Amino acid sequence: MTESADKQRSLPRKGRGAASKPDARYLGDTREAFDDGWYQDTEIAPLRTTVTVEHSKTVLSRNNSPDIPFEQSVNAYRGCEHGCIYCYARPTHAYMDLSPGLDFESRLFVKPDAPELLRQALAKPGYVCKPIALGTNTDPYQPIEREWRVTRGILELLNDCRHPMTLVTKSCLVERDIDLLAAMSERRQIEVFVSVTTLDHGLARSLEPRATAPQRRIECLRRLHEAGVTTGVMFAPVIPAINDAELEAVLEAATAAGASHAGYVMLRLPHEVKDLFREWLDNHYPDRARHVMSLINDIRDGRDNDANFGSRMRGQGVFAELVRQRFRKTCKRLGLNQPTRELDTSLFIPPPADRDQMTLF
Repeated sequence: MTESADKQRSLPRKGRGAASKPDARYLGDTREAFDDGWYQDTEIAPLRTTVTVEHSKTVLSRNNSPDIPFEQSVNAYRGCEHGCIYCYARPTHAYMDLSPGLDFESRLFVKPDAPELLRQALAKPGYVCKPIALGTNTDPYQPIEREWRVTRGILELLNDCRHPMTLVTKSCLVERDIDLLAAMSERRQIEVFVSVTTLDHGLARSLEPRATAPQRRIECLRRLHEAGVTTGVMFAPVIPAINDAELEAVLEAATAAGASHAGYVMLRLPHEVKDLFREWLDNHYPDRARHVMSLINDIRDGRDNDANFGSRMRGQGVFAELVRQRFRKTCKRLGLNQPTRELDTSLFIPPPADRDQMTLF
């Protein structure tokens, strides 16, 4: 049976999170699928990933948001091939006049000079050492890191400079850099968080199709812990009626693997993400799509998204409060999030301003 072009284009693609390419919101025009009678019910060709080199002027980003636990971050890549349908970073592709949908996970940008730009920032006379966060926008260990090794270069620089950092990933590729991570952890200069959204392999395959499988992420936590790396788990995002029932199970599995810290973030649906997520629900959970969105609207004060500081990360209302209490009680039972000393900034050694100039000592 032949379907219309509009419906066919919204069907899931194998290995991709989004099913469509909504237009970037800054474009002057929009496009709409139209069945002119010529469309044939043929298999959609696989979507290839392309990588474009991006030369930035700066790479160190700063923020003063009261509900974010870091003040500065570095992102080596723009776009992310993991294809997580819920990713709050998807709308940033609109700045490139690209779609936050399929373009975000297939048209990627790499910053090969990120380590050098970061070195220049750290070498400035007025620089104040504060932990740098990696993995705040896109995953620093997404598949193309195997070839480009930009994250590896950043880690080498921070390790040489004795600079503290935090890292969040859902990829076991982080194990490649255990040598650096272990050395930094011994000096109390790094914490590695592995994001585990679900333990259900089938759900993960549709929710975050090109990320490391859930059980492999738990094993990654174990290997990092055994190497002496301080680890934590992020149960993020919490999606009502989809994965929220797994909160305790994920924290228990991560604790057994050696995680000492845990965090969670309620699902956020900014800009184009809300329509992409609705499309995902219609494709994968049509029986509960309306219920899921009603719960989301309940925790977002009647809207699909809440951008206000504080409530944007945790939500509000009965459901959000229930999740908060479950998380707090589970962490207490498992001994997670015990008070520890902060990452050490006192050991920082600024890199030379001129790479060709030798240091005196």
